[in-house]
Amino acid sequence: MAQKKRRKAMLALEDGRVFHGWAFGSHRDAVGEVVFNTSMTGYQEILTDPSYKGQIVTMTYPLIGNYGVNEADVESRGPHAEAFVVRELCKHPSNWRSQMPLADYMKKHRRPGIEGIDTRALTKHIRTAGAMRAALSSRIENPDDLVDKARQWPGLVGQDMVRWVSCKESFPWPPDEGPGPSWARRMSIDAGPKRGPYRVVAMDFGIKFNILRLLQAHGCSVTVVPGTATAKEIFGHAPDGVFLSNGPGDPAAVTYGIETVRDLIGKVPIFGICLGHQILGLALGAKTFKMKFGHRGANQPVKELATGRVHITSQNHGFCVDTTTLDMREVRITHVNLNDETLEGLELRDAPAFSVQHHPEASPGPHDSMRSLFEKFMSSMEAAKS
Repeated sequence: MAQKKRRKAMLALEDGRVFHGWAFGSHRDAVGEVVFNTSMTGYQEILTDPSYKGQIVTMTYPLIGNYGVNEADVESRGPHAEAFVVRELCKHPSNWRSQMPLADYMKKHRRPGIEGIDTRALTKHIRTAGAMRAALSSRIENPDDLVDKARQWPGLVGQDMVRWVSCKESFPWPPDEGPGPSWARRMSIDAGPKRGPYRVVAMDFGIKFNILRLLQAHGCSVTVVPGTATAKEIFGHAPDGVFLSNGPGDPAAVTYGIETVRDLIGKVPIFGICLGHQILGLALGAKTFKMKFGHRGANQPVKELATGRVHITSQNHGFCVDTTTLDMREVRITHVNLNDETLEGLELRDAPAFSVQHHPEASPGPHDSMRSLFEKFMSSMEAAKS
């Protein structure tokens, strides 16, 4: 059987550095911020995490695609990462749950990839120079033209990426058999009782399915609303609590979400994750900043200050709340990152609102961080109801 001819591809960075490899997936061009993720597994969850909108993701683990792709492990309706960069792509996956190879999945969803480049060299370059604009193509032959294409992309700072990934109208989770998105019905799975005792409104800034599954498993009847929902619209659902989801891009650009959360504080229990954490910080008057290369991976050590325990967490963010701009009379810092001492969690002193920067629902290994945070949210709603 004749071997399929491989198609050349290039990844060009805005600083002029160019990497040569082979194309897979779609042959469309892509532009975005090139970043790296240190996870050894979970490439499907990474690709379908809406927080990666606007980013070209490089996997530091060398072999990707060996267990294929299945419908159960996606975190949203489809891939959101602009493109995928790997050292070696597995063409023939081996796993009983696999439904198709990774390359076929990316082609189906019109996402390009490049393999065969030195991902270690690329990662070291990003660590030194910082995450930057990049362009990937299997059609442009002149490296200088591709570098120019990367430089023309506006970047993430000041960009509201939430509008690309948030739902357009509200829907219940788990979805009803009648109205509601059919894709959501497929992804709800058996996470717990259909309707629990706590009514939660989840603001969708780019929410992951596993967050919804865990809220359901902890006894919540969830209504997902667009990230543009106002406080009045949210209170129209009579919530016992409000969840602020993860999402992509610059949190300071999500001005409508910041305004809504400011109106919610002190009136209903709030729990935020990732972008939701940053939006809560901004609603409290703090500022955010762009990190040099961010935290992306399943091995970030986070210290819980109240207990001294260290959790190994899954993370995906390139912006951070500046602790020096928080009013410590209002806010208590609950978690810090042990690699660079950046803020990983906060809570209000006089109102039932808290948030974390990492992803407890991703559970890279231990489940203790996940359980304690979701249970804390349940307890705050129970106390408010009492």
